Amino acid sequence: MKAMILAAGLGTRLKPFTDHHPKALALVNGKSLLQRNIDYLISFGITDIIINVHHFAIQIEDAIQELKTNKIAITLSDESNEVLETGGGLKKASWFFKDSAEPFIVLNVDILTNLDLAKLAESHTNTKALATLAVSNRSTSRYFLFDENNCLSGWENINTTQKIITRPNGKLTRKAFSGLHIISPNIFDYMTQTGKFSMVEVYLDLSKDHKISGFDQGDCKFLDVGKPESIIKAEAMFL
Repeated sequence: MKAMILAAGLGTRLKPFTDHHPKALALVNGKSLLQRNIDYLISFGITDIIINVHHFAIQIEDAIQELKTNKIAITLSDESNEVLETGGGLKKASWFFKDSAEPFIVLNVDILTNLDLAKLAESHTNTKALATLAVSNRSTSRYFLFDENNCLSGWENINTTQKIITRPNGKLTRKAFSGLHIISPNIFDYMTQTGKFSMVEVYLDLSKDHKISGFDQGDCKFLDVGKPESIIKAEAMFL
């Protein structure tokens, strides 16, 4: 199985660190977010990884050179000219996944978790979904909405009251997306967006005609390391 780490973002929430460094290199107990996520993937046998870069890309390239061993293969997807967001970044890297029928993992570099990827992959296979999203009941401002069969059916921003319903299937449940997903490579056959766009847009569009499933991550460790104060929390959770 292959994987993509999304590391091209500007990391504005992590200022002032990201005024001079990419968020991927923020340290948690002496180890960067990037290294922690690479180690996380390796622990589940994933050793073929592509990483998109934009903000202080050279620093990430240098860090990867230090991390490279004969155990893993790391490829860079260069977004130096323009950061393409999650959807555009994945589409630019689509060539990396098209030579395999296997699903692949995508995760945000500023997410730390110990979610069992084998269970996520098993759920994805069993439901025959086009994509399976790790979700939880945590509090946030923006939620994906799932029907009683755990199929993506909409999205809601509770701060702005904006709501999008893509599959009007009765009672819908709010779930917070964890920035970790497993995707079947044939998704690229259905992605019509071009340039800079979000995977949220892709999933909402595709959920009208395809199964996009949610996977409840349960009580596993999870933290969005997006703000300076979250580094302190991360150091208590991830040694």
